[in-house]
Amino acid sequence: MDFGIAGRNALVCAASKGLGKGCALALAREGVNVTITARTPADLERTADEIRRAAPGIRVQTVAGDIATAEGREAALAACPAPDILVNNAGGPPPGDFRDWSREDWIKALDANMLTPIALIQATVDGMMERGFGRVVNITSSAVKAPIDILGLSNGARSGLTGFIAGLSRKTVRYGVTINNLLPGPFETDRLRGTAAARAAQSERTLEEEIAAMAAANPAGRLGTADEFGAACAFLCSVHAGYITGQNWLMDGGAYPGTF
Repeated sequence: MDFGIAGRNALVCAASKGLGKGCALALAREGVNVTITARTPADLERTADEIRRAAPGIRVQTVAGDIATAEGREAALAACPAPDILVNNAGGPPPGDFRDWSREDWIKALDANMLTPIALIQATVDGMMERGFGRVVNITSSAVKAPIDILGLSNGARSGLTGFIAGLSRKTVRYGVTINNLLPGPFETDRLRGTAAARAAQSERTLEEEIAAMAAANPAGRLGTADEFGAACAFLCSVHAGYITGQNWLMDGGAYPGTF
């Protein structure tokens, strides 16, 4: 299937590894020029080189910085001021017990996982509407659908973003701009290893035993891959997804047990 987005420009946040990298690679393979951000320059450049090898001829720009800061966002938007596609992503807040979290912990979580995506949408969505095409994909979490007890900071911040998107996405679609959320469950990422380490400490398992148990417990019998997550993101960004907006696509191998 031709996704119809070759030659478009995308800004993909936190894309040096994991799910953000999967999205950037998938978009580049569809002919999209990508600007990728991350905090660690060395990781960022390695990923940029990988994308260039996977999609020769595609323009790949890198912006090193923390997208959760005003300075990081300004640098990203200076490099890609008028993206056709925006993939919002940021590292999730740490697991823990809500009794131990300060106001500063909550503000940091909200800044990264709610307010930063909103700020980037605010900076880019009007241009998308004026041009008659735009795709925004927010990488959130399956915890929005089924909260995870040790991820309270993430549960709260990402749910706030979800509520905001539910309203905005119905206002932009008339102008060719869709806004959707991708909700990953257990995927093979550094983030999963962090969560697994916290669980392992509680269960007295090793980290690898905990990861194996998480995979075995999933109805799919495995963990998700960044490539299949990226493919779903690329489809939501395609010309074929113009009638899909305000949705929360859960990708968890069937782990969520509900009907709706």
